[in-house]
Amino acid sequence: MFLRCITRKKNGKEHYYWSIVENRRVARGRVVQRHVLYLGEINALQEKGWQRGIEIFEDADSQSSSPAALLAQTQFCLGGEEGARREEAQGVRIVVSQMELHRPRQWGACWLAIELYGLLGLDEFFAQRLARGRKGTRWDLVLQTLCAYRLIDPGSEWRLHRQWFDQSAMADLLGEDFSLVEIHKLYECHERLLAHKNALFSHLQERWKDLFNARFDVLLYDLTSTYFESNPVFGENDKRKFGYSRDKRSDCVQVVIALVVTPEGFPIAYEVLAGHTSDKTTLRGFLKKIEEQYGKADRIWLMDRGIPTEEVLAEMRASDPPIKYLVGTPKGRLSALEAVLAELPWEKVREGVEVKLLPKEGELYVFAQSRDRIHKERGMRRRALRKLLARLGQLRKMKLKRDQLLVKIGEAKAEAGRAFALVDIQLPGPRQALTPESFRFAINRQKLRLAYRREGRYLLRSNLCEQAPARLWELYMQLAQIEEAFRNLKGDLAIRPIFHQREERIEAHIFISFVAYCLHVTLTRRLRDLAPGLTPRAVLEKFAAVQMIDVHLPTSDGRKVVMSRYTQPEAELKLLLNQLKLELPEQAPPRITAPAGWAAKAVVVQTF
Repeated sequence: MFLRCITRKKNGKEHYYWSIVENRRVARGRVVQRHVLYLGEINALQEKGWQRGIEIFEDADSQSSSPAALLAQTQFCLGGEEGARREEAQGVRIVVSQMELHRPRQWGACWLAIELYGLLGLDEFFAQRLARGRKGTRWDLVLQTLCAYRLIDPGSEWRLHRQWFDQSAMADLLGEDFSLVEIHKLYECHERLLAHKNALFSHLQERWKDLFNARFDVLLYDLTSTYFESNPVFGENDKRKFGYSRDKRSDCVQVVIALVVTPEGFPIAYEVLAGHTSDKTTLRGFLKKIEEQYGKADRIWLMDRGIPTEEVLAEMRASDPPIKYLVGTPKGRLSALEAVLAELPWEKVREGVEVKLLPKEGELYVFAQSRDRIHKERGMRRRALRKLLARLGQLRKMKLKRDQLLVKIGEAKAEAGRAFALVDIQLPGPRQALTPESFRFAINRQKLRLAYRREGRYLLRSNLCEQAPARLWELYMQLAQIEEAFRNLKGDLAIRPIFHQREERIEAHIFISFVAYCLHVTLTRRLRDLAPGLTPRAVLEKFAAVQMIDVHLPTSDGRKVVMSRYTQPEAELKLLLNQLKLELPEQAPPRITAPAGWAAKAVVVQTF
């Protein structure tokens, strides 16, 4: 195996993308190359780390045993009378020719999920809080299975019960059987979780401090929504409501999820709110919640525009000690300050990024522009506007009635997004025919100039007046981390849609998704340190290739030796295990089964 670099030029800048590739010899002596792992953009130090890992792995792999040495250790059962005499003299032998393979199931990703669960100490945490059921049910293991399922291959509880558990090795790894995932247990487990939510937050904070030396002096706060596929007839106090949907599903009821994470992505708290909750009404309560949970501290809150109100920001400045913040501002405030900002000089904070600073009434306004962002937003606007004008030109040539025209313009508006506001459209009257004279459109030059001037620019406000402009800009850029958290919750972990009907189970579903996200972000952090360039989903897919199989070896006296064995990892997974400093466990010991009515006798079973 070796590292390969591909260079691509984007926006006038060269980008280097790395992959791990191996050579394979095929028919007629040809050598073909197989793409093993995609690492993306990595720095020089990370490149050396991967190169060193490949060298170590290849040195260890070259010391494997030869096939001749393995064959020399194998003994087979002999047939005929001579074989029978030898069996009588030497004991019961295994009939290799009748070997059978049973129950292939996914093992590797399940083992990795359990390793991550133990790394965070969640096995001990929930074992102490989820007591065994009256009939011996291990509720902590039921929860562990639900979290691993959400991380590896998310779906409904019914699918877990009906299909996934049997196709996975969770039973082998947890030392349980199918009774662990009886459908009523999966649902009943949900009802036992919410009481431990705040204790879980404190436990996770301590574990991340111990594992990664995580800091919690900068907090990112944002909200999202998740919708339901259920009948919207609920009680007055039910949290499922119609509201503004970030998922573009205004036809479905929803709940709002408020989340606080660190710049590294570690979540420290979340709350489930009613689906019609306004963002600007949530901040005061969350500030109090974090203070009660973790105490007062010197924290900086990062938020996007629309969350804080003037009243809450004033309270944050007036608190003792003052609560520090850095937030985006609505466009209306930029319009009000634009004339003053136009007279101020630009200050360069880094290559391609400039700011203007405006102190005002105990706050600092930061007007920032990014050259890369300007090029990106202008390119997006040009493409959308060009497509919109082309579509309007097509509609102008069609023979449509006025109502049909309005429908098609609505479709074009939805596709054009913000670019639609840059075009003035004159529609035909209620009974007027569609002609080039009655249906006209043109670009609004004044609006276009305003949009051109603001593309790639944004206005921030903060009470961190002593901080350097570069530091403020870097802090605000970290808000992308909470957007990444929401993408992972809705994408990789498939938190939506929710099919539960009872409110406490809905919140427990979000609780399980939160725990699964904690496993996801822990794996992300380990990959950043030990195997940079890889994503958690790519690693889980690589581990999922390791299967477990039951090997049945009949004996000459009618019994069977059953060995549950996981398949040996391929070369790329061995390299990944080496990079992550993980060791696979020993194979499970064999067990011997006998048919009903079999009479035991003193024999020796030899297995090789």
